[in-house]
Amino acid sequence: MDNIKLPIALVLAMAVQLAGGVWWVSQQASTISNLEETVSQLGSRMAIEDNINLKRDVEGNGVEIQYVWDDIEELWDELASMTSAINEINKLKQRVAVIESELRYINRDHRDMAK
Repeated sequence: MDNIKLPIALVLAMAVQLAGGVWWVSQQASTISNLEETVSQLGSRMAIEDNINLKRDVEGNGVEIQYVWDDIEELWDELASMTSAINEINKLKQRVAVIESELRYINRDHRDMAK
């Protein structure tokens, strides 16, 4: 084993390949590290944006619910006024029916007196 001779070019070529491999792996590790940091920043940014969007949507839905609630209150008011109008119409119908009955009796009395 003492007589093993390696060409200097082969040793240099292997050293250059080893250095290139170390450099490439370190570049890959750096790239992966940067990507991991970017992903974590995007993840926290997305979480913040989702939270902001959720708050905005909840506030918007609250306004919409208030509009719907106001519309429902208006409908109840209209229903109450329609109910009272129908009650008044029914009272008028009852009065007209009473007046018609009285007129029938009056007409009978006048017919009977005329005979």
